[in-house]
Amino acid sequence: MRIAVIVFPGSNCDRDMLVAVEKITGRRPALIWHKQSNLDPIDLAILPGGFSFGDYLRCGALAARSPIMSALHDHAARGGSILGVCNGFQILIESSLLPGFLLRNKELKFICKQTTLALNAESNCKLLASLDSKKTLKIPVAHNEGSFFADTETLSKIENNGQVVLRYTSDTSAYSGNPNGSLNDIAGVCSSNGKILGMMPHPERAMGAGHESSDGEKLLRSVFEAIIK
Repeated sequence: MRIAVIVFPGSNCDRDMLVAVEKITGRRPALIWHKQSNLDPIDLAILPGGFSFGDYLRCGALAARSPIMSALHDHAARGGSILGVCNGFQILIESSLLPGFLLRNKELKFICKQTTLALNAESNCKLLASLDSKKTLKIPVAHNEGSFFADTETLSKIENNGQVVLRYTSDTSAYSGNPNGSLNDIAGVCSSNGKILGMMPHPERAMGAGHESSDGEKLLRSVFEAIIK
C-alpha cells in the first residue's frame, strides 16, 4: 500500500498523520512537498490539517493552486483515493474535488473540542465501508472555518447521492452536537464515486495511547482496508 501525505507551507498535522499511518500500517508514508508537480504511483493521498499559506484569502484557496494539485486531479481522474482532514478538506473543496463550502464557525470563534460523529448508513463512501454505521465515533475538531454550507440544489444532490458521510451528533455523555453550524450537521462528505473523503474532525488525534479516544484509529483502519481490497 503506497500512501503519500501532501505537505504545504503551514501544514501542522503532517507529522501527526505520518505517525498515525505508520502505527497502523507499519510503513512510513511519503511526504510530498506542494511544489512537486508529479506523483509516483500511489494508492492514497492524504491532505493533512493545518493553516496552509497562513489561511490567506480563504482557507485552502492558495494551496488549491499549488503545483501538486494538478497531479492530485490526475490521480482522482484515474479513480485514486484521497483523504482530506480539516485544512485538507478545505483544500479539496477549493480545488473542486469535493462539493460545497466551508465557512466561519457560527460563533465566529476557533473551536477545539471532542465531537461525536454518526456515520450515514446511506453513504456511498467506499473508504469507510467497513465501519459500523450503528456506532458513533468520538473524534476531536480544531478549526475556525468548518461550517459546511451548500446551496439548496447542491445540498439536495449530495444527500440523495449518499455523499454525506459523517454528521455531528449528540449522545448521553457531556459531548455536544453540531459545534460549528454546519448545514444538516455535516462533518464529512465524499465524491460521487466514493473515493475522495473530506472531513473536519482529526482522526490522527484520536489514536488511543493518551488520546481521549481511539476512534480515529478505527476510521483510518477502514480507509486503509478499503485501499488494499
